[in-house]
Amino acid sequence: MKDKKIFKLLILFCLIFSTSLTYPKISKGNEQTIEKRLNEISNNVRCLVCRNQSIYDSNSDFANDIKKIIMIHLNDNKSDEFIYKFLKSKYGEYILFKPPFQINTLILWILPFILIICGLIFFTFKFLKFRKND
Repeated sequence: MKDKKIFKLLILFCLIFSTSLTYPKISKGNEQTIEKRLNEISNNVRCLVCRNQSIYDSNSDFANDIKKIIMIHLNDNKSDEFIYKFLKSKYGEYILFKPPFQINTLILWILPFILIICGLIFFTFKFLKFRKND
């Protein structure tokens, strides 16, 4: 009889204190750091549902799911690079707003400069032609 009471008290004790073990206490400073990192990563990740919108700005279900995934990884103390690699492996390069400089993304990095140079050349010739006519 006495053993049953001790056993019941032991189970009650374990149940009461096990709930506090499942939810680790996060300090205010750590919580703010995680929130800041979540915002930074969310600004650099594209919402695949919305056009040219980050998941930080989007309210779509997809964006909310990705934010939850990022938060889980942040709470597990994963690095930002790990999270970017995870998202890239799952959704492809397109999910990142800033694709890495690689051979297959070379055109994305060079094309703006080529267009600017072509535009400057075009307007220079137009300006010189206009000046000659005057």
